[in-house]
Amino acid sequence: MHIRILAVGDRQPQWVDDAFETYSDRLPRQWAFRLDVLPTARRSKNDAATRAVDDEGSRLLDRLGRGEQLVLLDERGRSLSSRKLSAKLGSWQSEGRDLAFVIGGPDGVSDTVRERADYVWSLSELTLPHGMARVLLIEQLYRAWTLGTGHPYHRQ
Repeated sequence: MHIRILAVGDRQPQWVDDAFETYSDRLPRQWAFRLDVLPTARRSKNDAATRAVDDEGSRLLDRLGRGEQLVLLDERGRSLSSRKLSAKLGSWQSEGRDLAFVIGGPDGVSDTVRERADYVWSLSELTLPHGMARVLLIEQLYRAWTLGTGHPYHRQ
């Protein structure tokens, strides 16, 4: 199983890139983990955000593989503890499909992306800044992997 994050967004502050790299370097090599960033669609005062969201949604869906499982990050999704995420990750791994976690743009994701999602996961009920969501996601993926392998990173 390969895992990647598809994120709509522009350049992040250095602390985001540093934290993200710290955790992504710790992930198992067999995941062939990668981050794919899609530029945010242009928005103007006269345009409704829906046009930008639809454009971003089309580009996200174009980047997904046919059999790739899509996990959409959304504050309205299901909440998981770190242990439950670890179990869910193990279940996804046993299915043998590649996995893509999607972080939408500043106005969310289109209905077509939401409909394509195999699972909708909430990192928090809070609305998080894009960079914070990236860092939180990668840390939780690392934590889930350590829980699944018995690594002492996670403490009760």
